[in-house]
Amino acid sequence: MAQLAGTAGVAVVGKLTQRLPVPSKTHYLGKGKLDELLSLKSSANYSVVIFDDELSPLQQQKLEDTLQVKVIDRSALILDIFAKRARTREGQLQVELAQHQYLLPRLAGQWSHLERLGGGIGTRGPGESQLETDRRLIRQKINRLKAQLEETRRHRELYRQYRRKSGIPIVAIVGYTNAGKSTLLNALSQADVFVEDKLFATLDPTTRRLTLPDKSVALITDTVGFIRKLPPTIITAFRATLEELNEASMLLHVVDLTCHNAAEQWQTVEDILSDLNLADKPRITALNKIDLLLDRNKTWDEQTAINFLSDRSHPAKSNTVLISAAKKWGLSKLLELIHHTLTQIAQPA
Repeated sequence: MAQLAGTAGVAVVGKLTQRLPVPSKTHYLGKGKLDELLSLKSSANYSVVIFDDELSPLQQQKLEDTLQVKVIDRSALILDIFAKRARTREGQLQVELAQHQYLLPRLAGQWSHLERLGGGIGTRGPGESQLETDRRLIRQKINRLKAQLEETRRHRELYRQYRRKSGIPIVAIVGYTNAGKSTLLNALSQADVFVEDKLFATLDPTTRRLTLPDKSVALITDTVGFIRKLPPTIITAFRATLEELNEASMLLHVVDLTCHNAAEQWQTVEDILSDLNLADKPRITALNKIDLLLDRNKTWDEQTAINFLSDRSHPAKSNTVLISAAKKWGLSKLLELIHHTLTQIAQPA
């Protein structure tokens, strides 16, 4: 959550956690924790409170009335980051659709408090210029955006049909956000995809040619990064982009091995792929950023890394490889494994 806030340009000055059987229907937090949060206002001097969950319109309104600062939830934060990161027309349409779908049930009090609290995170896009929009106009806008995205989807489908006829296999890179997917794409295909050490640095899918060890050619596609508790509106809006995964011959799942909860991130991605009916898609797991681990512990080798994830419920299989996309370590072995997997897929059953 702190990483998400930093990506949105917010300086984190404090953190509160609470265990409750059920969140409060009016304020999300219990009364004691709410009083504690309010008492920290003078010492921490915070101007925004971000909740690591999706708040109901009532909860958000009550919290802002009590705290007298802007309150946003996890979904609004992720949408704000997406609004800054989308570069292509399709990506911008997808983000705008997700924003409107998120705001629609919150219209009753949303426009008034956004106007009172001003701009900044959680208010980019429709919240800035359509304060007077009512539900009917928002629904009309949603329908127009869906129609535009459907047209984009049809154009993408024509391109997919062309790729199918060509018979060129497709490798889709998936993984938790900031796992190093774009860096790996650049390293494997000499691409120039934007890379930054922040969450969701790349939103729009990028496809490049990949030369395999036997000099045959495949296509490799970088896709949007996943994250835990990904808002349903995001998954719905990015349907056209995620369809690229359905078309892929195989998936290349990149895992940031330096992350303290690497296994949990791996599981999050696997769960989302399962929700997208992609659990049976052939895949390779690339354990990335081994160079950073070697700086800490010189005894690390590939089997040690695989055992590291295996101990945390990751199935250590033969299709797991250790790499450093930044240093270009292990890429030859990765390419051989990709070639071997694609060859197996191409063989008749």
